[in-house]
Amino acid sequence: MVAINASREVSAPVDKVWDIVSDVDNEPKYWHGTKTVKNISRNGNTIEREVTISFKDSRCLQTVVLDPKKSVDITITEGPMKGKKVVTLNPLGDKTRIDVAWDIKLAGFLGMFTGMVKKHIAEGTEEALDRIAKAVE
Repeated sequence: MVAINASREVSAPVDKVWDIVSDVDNEPKYWHGTKTVKNISRNGNTIEREVTISFKDSRCLQTVVLDPKKSVDITITEGPMKGKKVVTLNPLGDKTRIDVAWDIKLAGFLGMFTGMVKKHIAEGTEEALDRIAKAVE
């Protein structure tokens, strides 16, 4: 498994940050590794979706669970990688800390490129946190 963790403190209240991180249909705006999002079904705070990622325009199936103003839990069930990405919000008064934790496994031959893929995802996560911070501050 590949574990990646990143955090960013932003000068915005949790409500404002939640509005962006929970808008998972607009994920490609902040997470450039995500090219397209197509929702398959929605039941309350659980969304089943198909996502096209930048890696060879590969498709992934994902289950997204929104825990309002706390976390966005994404389970990747099919595609070139499987596992989880969890975005957690921690209110700090008029600021918010955004924590992102990845725990993924690369499928098939991609396993040979784990180091390179880990570096790419880590950089993409930092860049997404930069874009989210700019949007809320």
